[in-house]
Amino acid sequence: MRAASMTDKVLASSGALSDHPLRGDYSVCGSDFRVVQRFDLYRPADHALWRFLFARQAGLVKTHGSKAFRDGLAALDVADSIPDFERASRLLRRTTGWELLPVPGLIPNDVFFDHLAHRRFPVSWWIREAGEIDYLVEPDVFHDFFGHVPLLGHRLFADSLQIYGEQGQKALAAGEVKRLSRLYWYMMEFGLIRDEDGLRAFGAGILSSFGETRHAVTAPDATRLAFNLARVLRSEYRIDSYQATYFVIDDFADLFDASRQDLLPIYRALAALADIAPDGSLPEDRRIAL
Repeated sequence: MRAASMTDKVLASSGALSDHPLRGDYSVCGSDFRVVQRFDLYRPADHALWRFLFARQAGLVKTHGSKAFRDGLAALDVADSIPDFERASRLLRRTTGWELLPVPGLIPNDVFFDHLAHRRFPVSWWIREAGEIDYLVEPDVFHDFFGHVPLLGHRLFADSLQIYGEQGQKALAAGEVKRLSRLYWYMMEFGLIRDEDGLRAFGAGILSSFGETRHAVTAPDATRLAFNLARVLRSEYRIDSYQATYFVIDDFADLFDASRQDLLPIYRALAALADIAPDGSLPEDRRIAL
């Protein structure tokens, strides 16, 4: 497939609109969007940027990240340079059966769901530029690896993610990808949990963001609601600002149980109801206090 048609498929699948061309080189990947992690193309400045980003976020994770995330990050031992995906995959295969798949960047929904359903997590191999430290249009290796990979070593979370991939394949057939994507957004990207240390973050979008890590966990004006699957599937979200609403689970078993439900009856029930704005509220919402 030509690179242009590859990127067209990515954008059409995601429904994304952007003035920025996709960063990755899609001319070198196959139909599954797999590429080779090109260590020879990483510059010393790239590894230095990784070390800066890692040190900055790791400090926040100690006080704002969930215990499961902290344990997973420590086991990966990737503070000093951009990680070797195969080395990390060897560890994950032994613990939860997952492996990392280098990709050029964003990939289409059908391909993404298939990889997750087979316990392969796609990771963009390139790293942002120095001028993009605090805002990036596309997810890079720091977002994908630092934000997502630590929890792939946690059995319940890892199993939930595989089931999400299977649900995604069903959602494609039912025309419900937009609704299902809200579960990924509000949990895998921006989820909060009440663990043994109190309210903590586990979502990759939070824990890879210097500003949102503190905002999501400690800001008094942030809205935090008890997780409710149907409520999440009705809830719109924004991609260009801090989240107006966060959802909180008590245990990763909550996410696992929600992920494996038969979602088709829920989709049908929600079809008659209006979507909820990112900052919207319902009388039955249960707010979580700090």
